[in-house]
Amino acid sequence: MENKAHALAAGAFVLVVTALLALLSIWLMRDTTQRDMYEMSTSDIISGLQPQAAVNFRGVPVGKVEVIGFDTKVKGNVLIRISIDRDAPITKSVFATVASQGVTGLGFIQLDDKGESAERLVPNDSDPPRIPLKPGRLDNFLKQGELILKQVEQATNSMNQVLGPDNQKRIALALENVGQAASSVSQLSTSMHSILNAQLGPERVDIPGLVKNMDSSLTSLKRTSEQANSTIAEVGVTARRLNEKGGPLDKLSEGGAALAAGVETFSAATLPKLGEVADETTRAMRQ
Repeated sequence: MENKAHALAAGAFVLVVTALLALLSIWLMRDTTQRDMYEMSTSDIISGLQPQAAVNFRGVPVGKVEVIGFDTKVKGNVLIRISIDRDAPITKSVFATVASQGVTGLGFIQLDDKGESAERLVPNDSDPPRIPLKPGRLDNFLKQGELILKQVEQATNSMNQVLGPDNQKRIALALENVGQAASSVSQLSTSMHSILNAQLGPERVDIPGLVKNMDSSLTSLKRTSEQANSTIAEVGVTARRLNEKGGPLDKLSEGGAALAAGVETFSAATLPKLGEVADETTRAMRQ
């Protein structure tokens, strides 16, 4: 009997201690944070979001999801009720999105503020105020994916039309024309290469020097032309002066006439006399 009594006492003691430890752990782990209730309503799919999921404000934990159900105010919408720390800066410009946690895919609520209003959203647990729930990045990606798929389908249809039999013939003809044009360009390049080798080979012409010399020659030619024009003008003036009446040409003509008359007189009178004197001198020398 005593052994049974000791066993019962020991069992009772263990149960009491276990109960006390459980109560102590509950007391230590109790949540004393004061929270306010808010709601969100959406017509989108909220896969991955479960009760007790975290609620973060710009990455900082501020609460948790309390209830997920259907919205009685908006038919067909999903209602999400969350509790948020009373100290969290929840204003009228705050909005929410459903995000996912890494590889697990578990959802959580991400709060953010546009900064358009500094007025605090007044809580009311009996009729919680609603925070706008916007599509998350995944939803936007899925929507963009649908648009991209539609655009790809349209592009594929367009490509099928472009690559039809008739257009394929046109493309083949265009490619052939391009090949012929490339061949012509190659021949032209070869010809230009030959010409450049002829001009720029061992007996090449110094094109910059040639251009410089041509500029110098043109300058000299211009200067010579100006000088020639000046000389021609002076010659014209001189010619007019020479041709004037009583001018040098008239005097030269008169002098020429006088010289011609003197030559004739000398030939007619003086030369015969000189001949006679020479004859007389010859006779005298013989005697």
